[in-house]
Amino acid sequence: MNRNLVIGAVLSAIFVLLAAISLVWTPSDIETLDIPNRLQTPSRANLLGTDHFGRDILSMVMMGARTSIAVALVAVGIGMALGIPLGLLAAARHGSLLDEVIMRGNDLVFAFPSLVIAILITAVFGASAVNAIIAIGIFNIPVFARLARGAALPLWERDFILAARVCGKSATRISIEHILPNMTNLMIVQGTIQFSLGILAEAALSYIGLGAQPPTASWGRMLADAQTLVSIAPHTALVPGFAILLMVLGLNLMGDGLRDWLDPRIRVTRT
Repeated sequence: MNRNLVIGAVLSAIFVLLAAISLVWTPSDIETLDIPNRLQTPSRANLLGTDHFGRDILSMVMMGARTSIAVALVAVGIGMALGIPLGLLAAARHGSLLDEVIMRGNDLVFAFPSLVIAILITAVFGASAVNAIIAIGIFNIPVFARLARGAALPLWERDFILAARVCGKSATRISIEHILPNMTNLMIVQGTIQFSLGILAEAALSYIGLGAQPPTASWGRMLADAQTLVSIAPHTALVPGFAILLMVLGLNLMGDGLRDWLDPRIRVTRT
């Protein structure tokens, strides 16, 4: 394992652990307001201080980690579950009308910025974490579809695929039994990258009020609430900002490390 993979895995594991702990315990209840203790600086009672409502920021960060991870994880899952089969289908029917329909549909989605599509969907169907998941997931579908098709096309020219076709296996069976296992590593690496982008997308939607709604905690909403308080209570903005930064950095480092670790050419070179 290389250094990037270890550092990225540690950073990501810290926030996953915080999110898991928040399922059963937080230092304080984020739905309880404590106005007399608002905007308190970090102290022994509140390790990361309090926000403009007197809520413990550490508890908010823990709950926000759970929201961001859940939204990004489900959104990436939607993208992989729908995008990879579409990509495999397009590769298996390379040059056919079905291939053209799938790829032109991907181009149509890519023609619009992902954040604009997410804003459009959440604005039409309402602001909520569920709609944010759908919006982010829709953009992930063409990403995985195009990647899966690009990775599968060269494999269809390999000798072991030709042997499988001679044995009478169908295109669907070949895609599942032979093509997909040989591109799993690439999908895993891309999944970590899309996961980090999902964290950013969820924060952006929550920042403009189209993501998770109160009382659900969100890092993006914490930044939005703190934008007018930076001069008098900078910790209210710095803490969620650094949480997003470290989480995304950890996922990107982990994706970069996984790419090197799972690449058989690099393993052979090191050996």
